[in-house]
Amino acid sequence: MTNAAGRDAAGLSFVAEMYGLQLDQLTELLGGTARQARALAARWVSSGLAESAVLSQGPPWVWLTRSGLRACGLKYPAAPPALARLEHIRAVTAVRLALQAVPDYRDGGAHWRSERHLRARLGSQRAIRDHLPDAEVHWPDMPASGTPPDWAGECWAIEAERTPKTVARTIAIMRELLARTGDYGCPAAEARVAGLPPRHARAVYLCSPAAAGTVLRAKLALGSSLGARIEVRGLPAAGYLPARTPA
Repeated sequence: MTNAAGRDAAGLSFVAEMYGLQLDQLTELLGGTARQARALAARWVSSGLAESAVLSQGPPWVWLTRSGLRACGLKYPAAPPALARLEHIRAVTAVRLALQAVPDYRDGGAHWRSERHLRARLGSQRAIRDHLPDAEVHWPDMPASGTPPDWAGECWAIEAERTPKTVARTIAIMRELLARTGDYGCPAAEARVAGLPPRHARAVYLCSPAAAGTVLRAKLALGSSLGARIEVRGLPAAGYLPARTPA
């Protein structure tokens, strides 16, 4: 596989798992220039693998067509990212990009499992009350090289919080994430089984300033045992849509 082909495959898969992304985030993913990202997106569009349009403030968005998803071996529905979710998608994408840039993530062989992937696993089994994390991060027991980190073998639930929920709702979500024992898509009876180890060793919240207070209060309300498994960090600066340019 050539470098260009490998870059195409990695880029297409990333876009598919995140529903879509803006061109400045594609630039960050590629580690190149904005011009290179625009050229790559234009090539995908001309090949029928993707579509692109201005869906929000800031750079255009790009998302995969049915052909693009098929090229990745994925059976997700082909559709542009939902307008109501664009800010959230950008925030989660920024979290993923920031995490992938951390040496421990790369060296530890960690794997990002997207909300889109989890939703597809649930399929028709998903109950209205089920809460899906924005992603899971899986850490292998033994990385390919180097010393295993303290969290080797763990699975983390990732939550990007831009706007605050109520404290009660946040507590309920935290409890659900921390109590889950089964994979998404497992029989309902296996989702939470007493005596089995929890699926999520910890839940990591990446919060805007507006949401941080609620999340911290919910963490405190869980008590020292469960609260110790909640980490609260700031949402990356790139997780917000660019400000509108004055007319």
